[in-house]
Amino acid sequence: MNKTELVEKIAAGAGLSKVDSKKALDATLAAIKGALKKGDKVALVGFGTFSVAKRPAREGINPATKAKIKIAAKKVAKFKAGAELAAAL
Repeated sequence: MNKTELVEKIAAGAGLSKVDSKKALDATLAAIKGALKKGDKVALVGFGTFSVAKRPAREGINPATKAKIKIAAKKVAKFKAGAELAAAL
């Protein structure tokens, strides 16, 4: 399912127009992104939790040249499914 299909499902399920559904989805995603940028967790009970994890710097290998390279430390977004979502799958 892509974003357009998700907007259509939201519109049908909530009785909203597609324009209003897209605005609601965009606002939700922006709020989640903003919270993660601050380093906060976003917990949606029954659905799951979005959080930020830190990956340490490490050494890797360039597959083309077999030369060792340094991979910089970075932050990544993580999602852990909630109990209701896990049970539904």
